[in-house]
Amino acid sequence: MIHNHILMEHEPKSLMVHVDLLHSYLSFSLRMSEKGEAAKESRPAPRLNERILSSLSRRSVAAHPWHDLEIGPSAPQIVNCVVEIPKGSKVKYELDKKTGLIKVDRVLYSSVVYPHNYGFIPRTLCEDNDPLDVLVLMQEPVLPGCFLRARAIGLMPMIDQGEKDDKIIAVCADDPEYKHYTDIKELPPHRLSEIRRFFEDYKKNENKEVAVNEFLPASAAVEAIQYSM
Repeated sequence: MIHNHILMEHEPKSLMVHVDLLHSYLSFSLRMSEKGEAAKESRPAPRLNERILSSLSRRSVAAHPWHDLEIGPSAPQIVNCVVEIPKGSKVKYELDKKTGLIKVDRVLYSSVVYPHNYGFIPRTLCEDNDPLDVLVLMQEPVLPGCFLRARAIGLMPMIDQGEKDDKIIAVCADDPEYKHYTDIKELPPHRLSEIRRFFEDYKKNENKEVAVNEFLPASAAVEAIQYSM
């Protein structure tokens, strides 16, 4: 009985000690939280380039146009094409393989311009470890980095500095003036001469040798695309 009486006398004191400790802990936590919030508010906002780099590290950026863009459900006859160089340009743009961005390679040395939109077919790989090149005939120039649907109508065999560098000749599948073409032999002869002459001449002032062979039909272009997929 005496033992129980002693315990009853000490219980309120013990409870008060626990309450005091809990109150102290909560007060400390609140002060630390307020300090943390104050530190966040006083911290300057990151600069724009830091935010951009941070987003890059989280890969919240556009897909790579060569590896991630689909070639298209109707390939190899109709394929997606990424435009690097617009029709009428004297600037040679090209894909930067590492970043997926379009960079300026150089300004052409000759007084010529690209006769049609020029680019590549995604998800393809050629012997030079580059995607398959394509020249897309259509009415208007297209901004570098855009992609469009194109129908393969022919193949232009080409040797550049002793290496094979064939070009697919295609027409924009969504251009009413060109979409009805199905084979390169349907194009006006002057149009083919214009294309051939551009590729034969555009590197002459750089002292680089280019040889263009006879154009091949749509079946050869489709076969080349299929092989590179």
